[in-house]
Amino acid sequence: MQLGRLALRATVGGTFFVHGSQKLFGWFGGYGPDGTGGFFDSLGLRPGKRNALLAGGTEVGGGVLLALGLVTPLAASGLTAIMMTALRTAVWKDGFEFGKGEFEVLLAVAALSVVEDGPGPLSLDAALGMERKGLGWALAALGAAAAGSALVIKEGQREQPAEPAAPAEQATPAEAATAGAQQG
Repeated sequence: MQLGRLALRATVGGTFFVHGSQKLFGWFGGYGPDGTGGFFDSLGLRPGKRNALLAGGTEVGGGVLLALGLVTPLAASGLTAIMMTALRTAVWKDGFEFGKGEFEVLLAVAALSVVEDGPGPLSLDAALGMERKGLGWALAALGAAAAGSALVIKEGQREQPAEPAAPAEQATPAEAATAGAQQG
């Protein structure tokens, strides 16, 4: 099933590319790094803008790599980590709920399935002779995804140092006198 794996990689990879582009560039109706960053801040993934850029970059890069079938376990691991983080912080923040999160679960499972079955002969991994596939590779990608997601969540929820206040500008004696005269 050469075309089936190619179609799966292109569809899942393309979906992630679109989602990442929304975060990075505001394309496809997205909010860009500032808007997405504000949302991530509200989820406890601080600093939000940095995490939005990290998530968007992972989705764009991982989506392209998965679509091309290049370093497929690494691509699937990054994409699965993003979906795990979304599930844990936004979708199931109050605990697992049936009927919620199907989209995120489907994308993660599809990416990991490509690793287990392999990207196929119509992939750059196969063309370069570096195709890695099988249950062991899929489990390794899943484990790396879980660790990455946990690290991002833990780091994002750590107390962030307060930004130092800008030093107050000192007024010259003439400015102080002028300001005092204007107020009086």
